[in-house]
Amino acid sequence: MKVIIPPRNRRFSTVDALGLAGVVGLLVARYIPVARIIPFWGCVLREQTGWPCLGCGLTRVADRVSHLNFAGAWEANPLGTVAALLFALAAVVMVLHLVFAMPIPQVEFSPREWSVLGVLAPIIILVNYAYVVVKTRFPHLLL
Repeated sequence: MKVIIPPRNRRFSTVDALGLAGVVGLLVARYIPVARIIPFWGCVLREQTGWPCLGCGLTRVADRVSHLNFAGAWEANPLGTVAALLFALAAVVMVLHLVFAMPIPQVEFSPREWSVLGVLAPIIILVNYAYVVVKTRFPHLLL
């Protein structure tokens, strides 16, 4: 892994876009009760089969993170909580970058590191999904 520190700048980058998405998403989650005001909001797979989808719990995660209830967010979907916190971090970095011209480090991975990430990412997603399934369908198995 190689980290490159660019010169100070205010050029809009991918991290800024993710930060903007994080700000908008967390503000919507904080102030607009989406799950209550949109009548068709919900997981169709879970309603029809009782089994959660890969994204089950993400609305609750956004709501709980925006209200600083990190334990509740983690309970709803651990990987979603990590993603929401990374979006919040990107929002902080975006402000520092665009207001104070703080450089955003660029990370470059070697082909081998990309291969390792390509194997680890699906494993992490499957472990998270297994947790959500057990929590939803078999809560008695959890301590």
